[in-house]
Amino acid sequence: MPDTTNVRPTKKQRELLTYIEGFISEHGYSPSYREIMSGLGYNSVATVALHVNSLIKRGHLIKRDHSARSIEVVASAKETAAPVSVKPSEEKWLVQKVELLFSEAESSSLTQKQLDELYVLIGALKVLGLDGAAHSFIPRLSELKVAS
Repeated sequence: MPDTTNVRPTKKQRELLTYIEGFISEHGYSPSYREIMSGLGYNSVATVALHVNSLIKRGHLIKRDHSARSIEVVASAKETAAPVSVKPSEEKWLVQKVELLFSEAESSSLTQKQLDELYVLIGALKVLGLDGAAHSFIPRLSELKVAS
């Protein structure tokens, strides 16, 4: 059987790593499998377990013990993802699109799915190396979370 440790994560796995990192950064603890399922739009907890176990096997996640909320990211998604460069014009466009989604969320009743999608968007900005833009949205995300 080939050694699968330290293999670059797939696109879905990077999305999962980004979500977990964002959740831990926001809450101070790791998400439950059900929160991951809801946040990423999976249909079952088994799908989450499959991806998490694969990431553990590949060396990107570890479980501290066998209790809930014990997932830790070994290396940040930014370190494991292929290098990405974003042109200034693309960065401006992306930030405007995220701004639009935040404005829409702030002007209507927010669902948990919309809130989770905003978390994923902020994580995506970080993965793209747009940390400043990502951090500028975090206070607004916190306000939306409190209001929901």
